[in-house]
Amino acid sequence: MTSERIGPPLRGDERETLRAFLDFHRATLALKCEGLTDEQLRRQASPPSTLSLLGLVRHMTEVERTWFRIVINGEAIGLVHSDSMDYQVAYDATGATRDEAFAAWEAEVAESRRIEEKAESLDVTAYNARWEEDVSLRLVMHHMIHEYARHNGHADLLREAVDGVTGV
Repeated sequence: MTSERIGPPLRGDERETLRAFLDFHRATLALKCEGLTDEQLRRQASPPSTLSLLGLVRHMTEVERTWFRIVINGEAIGLVHSDSMDYQVAYDATGATRDEAFAAWEAEVAESRRIEEKAESLDVTAYNARWEEDVSLRLVMHHMIHEYARHNGHADLLREAVDGVTGV
């Protein structure tokens, strides 16, 4: 995945703007991880938290899969990193590598984009079993932007703790 960030259109329609903001935040997470070794990406830089940059990438893999493939597309599949649907497993990046984590994340992002692009509109709805409610693709897009923005804030602090880099 390219980590080049392209800002959202200043006068785009709703769907184009949501897509662009989501891709901006995806690229931000990738940028936060650039130039680091596997060891640095696995570093739990804010004890007692076990969170690491690689753990965030693995977590966002699960989030992409859940919202787009499981919820919107209705696929009966499990998570990438947990057989028991335990989202916390993804945060444990012990033994994980950049190549493995990014390959899984990029594959899920590609599937998410495919699913979103084939949807007729943002008004498409699907059942979210966890919430026991139907949700729209519009809500999912907004939720994903929120999820990435929140975790990119964590990534800011983790990256600074690993090697002092700020402002990426």
